[in-house]
Amino acid sequence: MKPRFGFGRWLLPFYSLLALVFLLIPIVYTIVFSFNNSLKTNIAWRGFTLDNWLHVCDEPGVCDAFGNSILIGVVATVVATTLGTMIAIALVRYRFRFRAATNLLIFLPLATPEVVLGAGLAAQFLTAGVPKGITTVIIAHIMFCVSFVVVTVKARVSSLDPALEEAGRDLYGSPSQVFLRVTFPLLLPGILAAALLAFSLSFDDFIITYFNSGSIQTFPTYIYTAATRGIPPQANVIASAVFLLAIIIVVSTQVSGELRRKRLARMTVGS
Repeated sequence: MKPRFGFGRWLLPFYSLLALVFLLIPIVYTIVFSFNNSLKTNIAWRGFTLDNWLHVCDEPGVCDAFGNSILIGVVATVVATTLGTMIAIALVRYRFRFRAATNLLIFLPLATPEVVLGAGLAAQFLTAGVPKGITTVIIAHIMFCVSFVVVTVKARVSSLDPALEEAGRDLYGSPSQVFLRVTFPLLLPGILAAALLAFSLSFDDFIITYFNSGSIQTFPTYIYTAATRGIPPQANVIASAVFLLAIIIVVSTQVSGELRRKRLARMTVGS
């Protein structure tokens, strides 16, 4: 019996390939034009050069903006991850008054449009007389990153087996010892995932930053203001380097995890 040609069996792979190509076009454009030998603008291709990668900070403001984004992202991530982890543990493990209201308030920033959140925070800073700058941006980023951390860590806390902590207490471990040697190592993968998510959201944010940054420029706001004359190739270099670094981290994590699983499987079979 001859196999019949089905249009439907090729439709999904073709659509997936088309969507992948569509998503990769801006990334490929960014990487290619990081090697462009541009003069005043970086819109038209003028030739291949490595000078942009060798002299990234020659373009005024690009390295300062990138440094501001790194500083804001690191500080906001550390504070948001610490607060979010404590809130997640409290919401899962304890019963207290206004627990339902706290849950609602945690989820509100996730459902609120960024333009509303950014404008509201800017109005609050203006009313309080706080000058806009790097401090206001860090506070704003902490406020919306906490919600994402709580949601991520909360799922991890809910999946923990309480018997493991009870075993630690049965072995005469103090509450702090049980937390540091049992609870925290089990929560660590969720905490790291929440921290990476918070950092990526902070580093990438434009709308909330634009409302609360004042004269301080982050990398996204620098890209926005530079786009009118063509994004300089040095900015493309930084964007390409960040993308490649993220890919390396993801691939390394997946490979190391697979090697660890295979090693544990061999140990299990051998025993």
